[in-house]
Amino acid sequence: MTETKRDMEKIWNLKKQGDQNEVKHLSAALNVNMVLARLLVQRGIKTFNEAKAFFRPRLSDLHNPFLMKDMDKAVKRLKLAIDNQEKVIIYGDYDVDGTTSVALMYTFLESRIDQIEYYIPDRYSEGYGISPQSINFAEENGYSLIIALDCGIKAVEKIANAKERGVDFIICDHHNPGEEIPPAVAVLDPKQIDCPYPYKELSGCGVGFKFAQAFCQEYDIELEEIYDLLDLLVVSIAADIVPLTGENRVLSYYGLKKLNSSPRIGLQTIINLAGLNGSEITISDIVFKIGPRLNASGRIEHGKKSVKILVTDDEEQSAIIGEEIDSFNEIRKTLDRDITQDALDMIERSEELKNMSSTVLYNRDWHKGVVGIVASRVTEKYYCPTIILTESNGLATGSARTVRDFDLYEAIGQCSDLLESYGGHMYAAGLTMKIENIPEFKRRFEEIVTKQITDLQQIQTIEVDAKITLSEISPRFYRILKQFAPFGPLNMTPVFITEDVFDAGTSRVVGKNQDHLKLDLVEPDVNSGIFAGIAFNHADKLELISSGLSFDVCYSIAENDYRGKRSLQLFIRDIIKRDIF
Repeated sequence: MTETKRDMEKIWNLKKQGDQNEVKHLSAALNVNMVLARLLVQRGIKTFNEAKAFFRPRLSDLHNPFLMKDMDKAVKRLKLAIDNQEKVIIYGDYDVDGTTSVALMYTFLESRIDQIEYYIPDRYSEGYGISPQSINFAEENGYSLIIALDCGIKAVEKIANAKERGVDFIICDHHNPGEEIPPAVAVLDPKQIDCPYPYKELSGCGVGFKFAQAFCQEYDIELEEIYDLLDLLVVSIAADIVPLTGENRVLSYYGLKKLNSSPRIGLQTIINLAGLNGSEITISDIVFKIGPRLNASGRIEHGKKSVKILVTDDEEQSAIIGEEIDSFNEIRKTLDRDITQDALDMIERSEELKNMSSTVLYNRDWHKGVVGIVASRVTEKYYCPTIILTESNGLATGSARTVRDFDLYEAIGQCSDLLESYGGHMYAAGLTMKIENIPEFKRRFEEIVTKQITDLQQIQTIEVDAKITLSEISPRFYRILKQFAPFGPLNMTPVFITEDVFDAGTSRVVGKNQDHLKLDLVEPDVNSGIFAGIAFNHADKLELISSGLSFDVCYSIAENDYRGKRSLQLFIRDIIKRDIF
């Protein structure tokens, strides 16, 4: 078989190891080994006090919300609405960040405003962002204020139109603004160029939380009331893949405590359905088990169902909605699996596709609600910029995903004359075009990608924190490593390399389809015993590791709980037999 562009091995990229003197100083100050000190320095933590703030986050470390541009205006307008008992709509997108944002703000305000409604646009008939239908609904039903969360920063014309019709907006967004800011009563978005707020990476729900925090501070409301909403906020932070630094680290740290100890009824229902009851819920659990269920409503039926379960205080109602949401998720998983397989089969059947620098696939029967997930999976498998299109309302519409450091949004923009609309950012985008334009778009997009993408961008890279020996992995080492959590963007689970290890002679293929490896590893000349590891989807490496020769492993460290017995286990990312540095 000939090797194609899509068969190349991964690159292991060892991160800069930090200034040796800084590492030594921090190691001594904290009484931790050099490896752990180096991990902290890599994360910008160089002093005892910085390490204390990292390992022991405090809610008192949160910034003053009034540092955010327009916060005073937003608080005054909300107080006016409460005093006058205006009719208020809480508006948000249909994804997890949007629905948790709406649930947080609605929960905070429902006891203060008698006539309050939440509104989630329909993914298929209204689309993303502020919809004209929602403004019509507000005007026709006498709502004078809309608090828009996780959207609105670019809805200049729509919000201007609403203003003319007597409907005010307060925008709580976290996306990059355009050249013109909408004429809302207040625009809360730390990414505005002239916004002095010191932390720029809040989720949409995070901006809503800061709004509620400001209101509490201004009117002497106990902050415990909003701290009780942190289980919603951590779900948004995890699912929206925002950096786990600064305020997001503090908020997610306490949000996870709340989620694990006393989550609201709706989240407890979802936790139970996800099989997480009784286990310590992590950011990863939210990303892969809780978030997809909340997202499934908007993909399969309507995102309003997700808000409904998050705001209910009725266990019976929560259970009923939870079963519906879980059934939506099962439908979503089936669609996801089947359409992903369709897409992969299309590529495998075509030598041309397998050797292209990009992938653009169209099938009029694919479900619009899962094309983004499918684009992500195809990108992960073949590692090139990928666009998955289906038909909706007589047009080809779909989602795009890309590889590290390749600007997808800019590449799509070079084909804008072929498009009806497009939007997004560097790594993810949505687009719509006439069906007859697909062949030309596919040709031109491939031409652009081929010219602009580098060889390095076409190879998957594993970012490695440090090289260590297996003998350095002790229970104390792991206890401290666990305190680096919560893990997420800019604070990912540490990844290590150990070179020249051997199979203990008992490694084997496991799994229903015999596609995983259960490894038992030893180091030569080191009396550190046998280290267990699991390598998912690496059954093809059995011959290499059982050859009797040494090999290198790239891994993170996890805890395995088997029949009540806990032990350390290596989560193997890759296995190679070559000198990589």
